[in-house]
Amino acid sequence: MKLKVIAAGVLALVTIGANAQNINGAGATFPYPIYSKWFSEYSQLHSNVKINYQSIGSGGGIRQVSEGTVDFGASDSPMTNEQLAAAKVKVMHIPTVLGAVVPVYNIPGINKDLNFSGDVIADIYLGKITKWSDPRIAKDNPGANLPDKAILPVYRSDGSGTTFIFTDFLSKVSSDWNSRVGKGASIKWPTGIGQKGNEGVSGMVRQSPFSFGYVELIYAETNKMSFGAVRNASGKFLKASTAGVTAAAAGAAKTMPADYRVSITNAPGADAYPISSFTWLLIPVHSADPNKAKALADFLGWMLDHGEAEAAALTYAPLPKQVQDMVRKSIATVK
Repeated sequence: MKLKVIAAGVLALVTIGANAQNINGAGATFPYPIYSKWFSEYSQLHSNVKINYQSIGSGGGIRQVSEGTVDFGASDSPMTNEQLAAAKVKVMHIPTVLGAVVPVYNIPGINKDLNFSGDVIADIYLGKITKWSDPRIAKDNPGANLPDKAILPVYRSDGSGTTFIFTDFLSKVSSDWNSRVGKGASIKWPTGIGQKGNEGVSGMVRQSPFSFGYVELIYAETNKMSFGAVRNASGKFLKASTAGVTAAAAGAAKTMPADYRVSITNAPGADAYPISSFTWLLIPVHSADPNKAKALADFLGWMLDHGEAEAAALTYAPLPKQVQDMVRKSIATVK
C-alpha cells in the first residue's frame, strides 16, 4: 500500500512537471510595474505556470517576438505594417491598460507644479529653448521664480514605446518637430543626454539639477518627482491622472480598429490628458507550443476579469468596456 501511495505521488509530480509552463516575455518598461504584479499574482494562483518578463524597452520586445525568441512581447508603440510583415510569426496586438507620459524636472527651489505647452517641450529638445528663465516657459508659469540656468534635456537611449508616445504627441503639436525629427521609438535627438529605460531617465533627472525629461506616470509618482501639467487640445493645462487618461481613450474606444493599433495623444476634450496611450502585449497568433498558447490565453482572460481592477492603484487606466469586449473575442483566436 505504501509503495502504491509513493508511486502515485511520484506520478503526480511527474505529471505536474510535464504540464508546467515557463512562459518568457520581454519588452516595454512603461507597463512593467503592473505586468510584474499581474504575472506574480497569476503564477501564485496557477502554480504550474511561471511568466518571466524582461523589461528591456518596446524596441527589444518587438524585435524578440518578431524573431520568435520569446513567447510574447510588449510595446507601447504599435508595430508598423513593415514590422508585422517582416516578423517570422504572425503577431496580434492585445491592449492591456492605458497610461500617461509626464514631463519631469529637477529645479532646486521650485516646489510648485509647472505648466508646459507642447511646442515649448518640443523646443527644449530641439535646442531652441535652453534656459529655465526663457520667456515662453515664464509665460505659462506666472509667478514662478524660474532660475537663469541651462536646461539639461534627458531622453531614452533605447528603443522605447515611451519615446514613441512622447514624440507622437510632439509631432502633433509642433510643426517644426514634425518636420525636423518626427515620431518613433528610436529617433535622432537634436540635443540632450540619453538614458536607458524609464528607470534610467528617472534616475538621471533626480540626480541632475536643472534637468528635464519624460517618464511614465508611475515612475514619477514612485520616485516622488516633480512633474508638470501639459496643455491639451482644448487649451487646458492638465496634470496626468487616470481620469485624464480615461477621458483621452473615450473617443478611441468607440472607433477602435480590429487590430487595436491606435494613437490617442492630443485627444479632444477638456478633460483629456494629452500624452496618453494604450500599451499592448504582442502575442503570436499560432504558438509552436499549444500548451503555452492555452496558458497565455487563460492569463489574458484572468487579466480582463481580475487584473484590470488593479490598474488605477498603480496609476494606469483600465481598458474601456467596449475594448474589453473586443479583446475577449480576440483571445479566443490564440492557439
